[in-house]
Amino acid sequence: MKHQTLILFVSTLSLAPCGQVLGKNTAIGVQKMSASGINLNLEDKSVAPGDDFDKYANGAWEKSAQIPSDKSNISSFSVVNDLAETRTAALIGDVVQAHPAVGDSARIANFYKAYVDTSAIERTGITVLKVDLDRIQAIRDKSALADAMGAQIRADTDPFNNNSYNTENLLGVFVTQSLNDPKTTVPYLMQGGIGLPDRDYYLSSDPAMAKIRAAYLLYVAQMMSMAGIANAEARAAKVVTLETMIAQAHESLTDSQDSIKGNNPMRRADLIAKAPGLDWNRLLVAAQLPNQQDFIAWQPTAITKIAALIRSEPIEVWRDWLAFHRINQMADVLPKTFDDAHFAFYGTILSGTPQQRLRDKRALAATSSWLGDAVGKRYVDKYFPASSKSDIQLMVSNIKRALEKRIAGLNWMAASTKDEGKRKVATMIVGVGYPDKWRDYSSFEVSAGDAFGNLDRARIANYKHQIGKIGQPVDKSEWWMTPQTVNAVNLPLQNALNFPAAILEKGFYDPDSDAAAKYGAIGSVIGHEISHSFDNLGATFDADGRLRNWWTDADLAHFQTAGQALIDQYNSYEALPGLHLNGTQELGENIADVAGLAAAYDAYHASLNGKPAPVINGMTGDQRFFLAYGQSHRGKLRDPALRARVATDVHAPGPWRVQTVRNLDGWYNAFGVKAWQKLYLAPAKRVKVW
Repeated sequence: MKHQTLILFVSTLSLAPCGQVLGKNTAIGVQKMSASGINLNLEDKSVAPGDDFDKYANGAWEKSAQIPSDKSNISSFSVVNDLAETRTAALIGDVVQAHPAVGDSARIANFYKAYVDTSAIERTGITVLKVDLDRIQAIRDKSALADAMGAQIRADTDPFNNNSYNTENLLGVFVTQSLNDPKTTVPYLMQGGIGLPDRDYYLSSDPAMAKIRAAYLLYVAQMMSMAGIANAEARAAKVVTLETMIAQAHESLTDSQDSIKGNNPMRRADLIAKAPGLDWNRLLVAAQLPNQQDFIAWQPTAITKIAALIRSEPIEVWRDWLAFHRINQMADVLPKTFDDAHFAFYGTILSGTPQQRLRDKRALAATSSWLGDAVGKRYVDKYFPASSKSDIQLMVSNIKRALEKRIAGLNWMAASTKDEGKRKVATMIVGVGYPDKWRDYSSFEVSAGDAFGNLDRARIANYKHQIGKIGQPVDKSEWWMTPQTVNAVNLPLQNALNFPAAILEKGFYDPDSDAAAKYGAIGSVIGHEISHSFDNLGATFDADGRLRNWWTDADLAHFQTAGQALIDQYNSYEALPGLHLNGTQELGENIADVAGLAAAYDAYHASLNGKPAPVINGMTGDQRFFLAYGQSHRGKLRDPALRARVATDVHAPGPWRVQTVRNLDGWYNAFGVKAWQKLYLAPAKRVKVW
């Protein structure tokens, strides 16, 4: 279960909370596209585009689409995810049937077989878990507690899982280049320690949050009781009280997106002096960082307060906290009673999902995640043609060129700011399909009969891979997504983008489709990712990935004013009665949507080479462009999932991302939008960030 957003990544798509694979689309969503590249069956022509463009583009689909019982949502990504999942299942199935004895093939087969072998999991029971719990209960002092806290630290860096790290660890470690020195790789220390998705789940007075807290208390007690821990209810209450104090120490999601606030270089001696209460030397030795001197504390106030809680709170409560989180993080590979209880809380109560996914599908997802490059190499060898790679690379070049022209044409921006902006675009490293180098899994031991141990060793192997980069030369071409992932990512520190093979499929990208649909769908994704280098986070980094203010004061003020207008626009949207979107939290993604769509629109027009766009199925080129964009963001969420998305995600939910079109002048002309219609914005009110 992953929770807190890590802003050193900027991702584009927000497919589903906690890395869930989306369910199969309904029949109306998979019907064949028209010659225009637009699915005419999705539209609701009874709605005026100027009143609700999402309903106009997707209204018929929204009325009939059913969210599968094992999903919290359904969206345009479902079709593409289904294809990637089906292909991955076939690949892994072939590997398993071959009975490999060595190498990555054996690792893939053994990980999958162990995960689906529920009989073996039931026979093992909690034997292995009990060893861990006994070790935790043997902790007698705060120095030994620091050892235990350090040993549990992991580098959970899965960008397709909402760019987040596992807050169930007291602290997270993220490894990448320094904010201040692009040639140096350093560890970042991140706040952690909670089992609910965000601090507001503990602190909010919202009645819905209060119900979740009550259910969480029952869940903690249930898991502890099933693990044989005596007086579980009373001890669970103390654990949740401790987590509430940790949540009070946490910095907010909005503050955690601020790179300036996160830039806190610290020496080991600084941690000892500024965050007393925690035996840092013991913790860092246990975390396999015995000689590391340099860190960046992303949330220094939280780290200081959490360290103080180590000193002030009783050791027996900390032992119970460790015990619960050990149970919780391993629930998938414990007996069915644990697995079911875990889903009942995180899947049903938090996300509203009635039914858990079938075990084999979960096994595929876990195998594909923990052996991502091993599976990914097989995926691209079979399913990703070189022609798609070259075609997307050409589109990337065209959209980059369009953004450079937009920067050059800004009448409010000084020449010095423009020059650095254009340099960022020119030096951007764009990975399409798959990485140039594949990860080595040779040190990862996988056993066909040990699901618990495999998951444990997977996390350790990933952690060792990450900390092994400390002090090494920075690899600007490093990938943070697997090829079989349906998503895309911008990496501000690397000034790089990743477009995995799995997203480059029909639904986003059809090599044979009309240019309007191609640029409106996958082109807007490309534009979105490129534009992340110029959102409120990306704009704080220069072309080398150094945290630096490269703006004049006047330019920065203009940029911030435009950002505030976008915040106000999204704050006005009401997702559920009384629940408005958080424009500040979503600002970076919304800037990327507006700027990226504008760049893709310009690139589309440039691709026409001065010729008029054809009219297809009665639709002009501009109409097809905007409809392709709108249909690529269609989606439905269960109410609990929507509430969670608003609370914890930096993306606006899909139906409101569709309304981005109201900021582009071309949309008004394409659909004849009138001043009295609901989405109409006067020209001066249309947000143009770039």
